[in-house]
Amino acid sequence: MKFGETFTDYLHGDQEWFLEKCSHVEYKSLKKVLKTCRSCKAMGDSCKSECQLCDQKFFSELTKEASEINGCFSSRVRHLLDLHVASGMQGYLLRLRRYFKNDQQAMVLEGRKLVEYVTMNAIAIRKILKKYDKVHCSENGRNFKSKLRAEHIELLQSPLLIELAAFYLSFNGEKKGEFNEFSSQFSCDFDATPPVMTLRLPHSIKLEYDLTCAVCLDVVFNSYALSCGHLFCKSCACSSASVLIFQGLKAANPQSKCPICRQVGVYAKALHMVELDMLLKKRCKDYWKERFAAERAETTKQSKEFWEAEAKYLIGY
Repeated sequence: MKFGETFTDYLHGDQEWFLEKCSHVEYKSLKKVLKTCRSCKAMGDSCKSECQLCDQKFFSELTKEASEINGCFSSRVRHLLDLHVASGMQGYLLRLRRYFKNDQQAMVLEGRKLVEYVTMNAIAIRKILKKYDKVHCSENGRNFKSKLRAEHIELLQSPLLIELAAFYLSFNGEKKGEFNEFSSQFSCDFDATPPVMTLRLPHSIKLEYDLTCAVCLDVVFNSYALSCGHLFCKSCACSSASVLIFQGLKAANPQSKCPICRQVGVYAKALHMVELDMLLKKRCKDYWKERFAAERAETTKQSKEFWEAEAKYLIGY
């Protein structure tokens, strides 16, 4: 079966109710644009590597769709993970509700559908860009993928996929049975060199994420993913941004750069990788306790020095 048919079946299959409020790649519409270009070529119009018809309709539409898909995926994953790690009154109400309703099963099913949603749309984008390059004998489609990555809307580069995998691996440790088959598609080895999380997604897609902090060169602890997608320990990220740990990454100067890719403005919307840290705590208890104690001691030291300096300034010393 061709991918176009597979994608259509996915959109109108059992998950149609799930996709009602989600954007998706308009695969058929984009193929029609390329067929129009093929028609021009057949009539003798040389379709060069830069085609105004495709550049106006094709890339602008695909950029919009990729952005909407990324936004939908991010918002739904964040909501799902917020429910899993809820604390305070919200956490109490959720735990009480679980006595009467199997919310955990619903959460796992939601996560599974989100993984399939982002995978199918990522494949659709990859396929249609290959078709574009084939029609135009160019590399503009490949270059467009780099543009999506630079704008942080390349679907399979989202750090939320790491969070979803950590979420499943935590569930797999707590609860055996019906979730094991899907959870087995994810693995995490904190003892490997380098430490790595592996995701085996539908359609033979395999992703590997290095869990090494590029600053301290150790396994990321209390990790944050910057907007550019790179992972760091919170203390290392704060040090790179020249802010104190207790101030947090939101206090970073907008011109602060990622230590790896040197992009600016990547700290304000950094994602706290709560699920990954919870998984690290479960699997490497001694390491987690050691890093926790070290970070707490450093935070206390920085806080004390900061407020002492502020007090001296205020009283004129």
